[in-house]
Parts: sequence; structure tokens; C-alpha cells
Amino acid sequence: MAVYTDVDDEELIGFLRAYDLGALLSCKGIAEGVENSNFYLHVSAGSFILTLYEKRVAEADLPFFLGLMEHLSARGVTCPQPVRDRAGRALGRLAGRPAVIVTFLDGYSIHHPEAAHCAQLGAALARLHLAGADFSMRRPNSLSVAAWRPLYAPCAARAGEVAPDLGDIVAAELDVLERGWPRDLPEGVIHADLFPDNVFFLGDQISGLIDFYFACTDALAYDLAVCLNAWCFDAAGNFDAAKGAAMLGAYQSLRPLTAAEIEAFPLLARGAAMRFLLTRFVDSLDVPAGALVRPKDPREYLARLRFHRGIGAARDYGLA
Repeated sequence: MAVYTDVDDEELIGFLRAYDLGALLSCKGIAEGVENSNFYLHVSAGSFILTLYEKRVAEADLPFFLGLMEHLSARGVTCPQPVRDRAGRALGRLAGRPAVIVTFLDGYSIHHPEAAHCAQLGAALARLHLAGADFSMRRPNSLSVAAWRPLYAPCAARAGEVAPDLGDIVAAELDVLERGWPRDLPEGVIHADLFPDNVFFLGDQISGLIDFYFACTDALAYDLAVCLNAWCFDAAGNFDAAKGAAMLGAYQSLRPLTAAEIEAFPLLARGAAMRFLLTRFVDSLDVPAGALVRPKDPREYLARLRFHRGIGAARDYGLA
């Protein structure tokens, strides 16, 4: 989440007239995240989140995201729900952007997760995958392996601004990942961005999952690799084996991985690290002046990628 587009009060009041939410009481931008413009919206009916879609989010993909949240909620996954206007529409336009109001979830993000939090996350991810198994819509992963080289190429000359050897590492890794990326693993709906700031807790229990705007149809084990990278390393790139074992064990208690998924997992983990290294690198070079946004440091994912390059087999992550 972030704020790239400012919203004029009068325009927002006009936008809200289509909804049965009462009067506008306050609207405040949210600085966290990097993709869309997000606001805490307080109206007579309560608290909501207002999102204006920017950058990589294609308007044609929004019915997939909104439909998925409704589908998952109907199957017991707690996540924000689109608020429909009086005409039954979930999607509108505000400040020249596609815009949606979604329900507000209680809870808070854990910035330094422990093994118990990682176990909760592993189980929640498995439940999400199982709940999405009968979702009828499909959306290709627009940030999978085929997209990484085109994403990186226009900015390659600036790789040295992150690390002296970044260009050499990315070039070598893209060759390895493009050549060996697994194609026939079990697929389904994945979140693809389930970082700690997209998971809410109340006490020691997960209270909800948010930010489904990278969700897509892809290998389920890749989603688990994304989460391993996001939850089981420190900022210096050190892997915490206890956190990894807790997450992987909890996930497999509900959805056991196949032998092919286990064999492919080291490469999936490398690919997940590459994906976020590259998007963070590109985003760090392209922050609009005056935008309320906090770019993420690509060097964190460079450190994770270095770790994965030294992994010999899935058992090094605790997978048998």
C-alpha cells in the first residue's frame, strides 16, 4: 500500500454519493507498500479501505481480484470484501483511477515474526490454496519467470547502484531460472505477495489476509516459496531454520507437497527471491516526486538470493 494519487475532498464526497455509507468523516493516506494508493476511509457506516489502482494493476484484472476475495470469504478465509454501490457495482472511478472500497479488518501486522507466527501463516496459506481450488476464474502470473528479464533490462545499467556484483548475479540467475523453471507442478489460485504486512493478527492467531492484487493462477509451491522468503529470513539474509520448519510443517499438515514440488522447491525459492529483488530494484528507481510511499530495499532480497544459490536440495529447508 502507498499513496501516489491525491484525492480531492469534494471529488471523494461525490464518489461516496453512490454508496449507502453515510457522510464522510475522515480520509487518511496509508504510506506502507509500493503498488496502489490506499486510504483509511471513515464514514458514518464505519471504517473502510479505499484503494485507487496504479502502476502494475491492470483494470481488466480487477474482476478476478474482487471475485476471488468474495469466493475465499464464502469458504471461510477472512479477507476484505468489496463494498458494492446502490447499483451493485464494486468497481468505480475516482481521481482518474479505478477505485474500490473494501471492508476494514481488525488486527495488526507482526514486523518480527517468530516460529509460531510462521506456523500460523503456513496453515493459513494451505487453507487459502484449498479454498481457491474451485474458483472458476484464471489469471496468469504476469510477474513470473518470463517477465523478469524484460522487467530488468531497461534498468540493468543502474544495477551497480544497489551492489557492485548485482548485474553479474542477475545475469547468471536469469539463465538458470529460465532454463530450469518447473512447468508441471500443481496449480491453483495463489496470493503471490503474502508478506507479514499483508497478514493481520489478533493475539497469536491470524485475523485476516489482505492485498490480493498480485493474486493469480500459478504453482502452489511457488506461493509457499514466496512466503518462506518473506517470513523466514532476517534483514541481513540469514535463514531461520526453526521458522522455516514451522511454516513448511504447518502447510503440509493441511496440504502435503508432492514429490515433484519438494524437488523443485530450491529453484522456486531462488525464483521468488529474484522476483522481489527485481521489482524492488525497479521500484526504487521510479518513485514519483511527492508520493507518500516507502520503497523497499532490494538488497534484502539480494541477500536471500545469495543464500538460495548455496542450497543443494530441499532437505536444506527442512523438506524431506
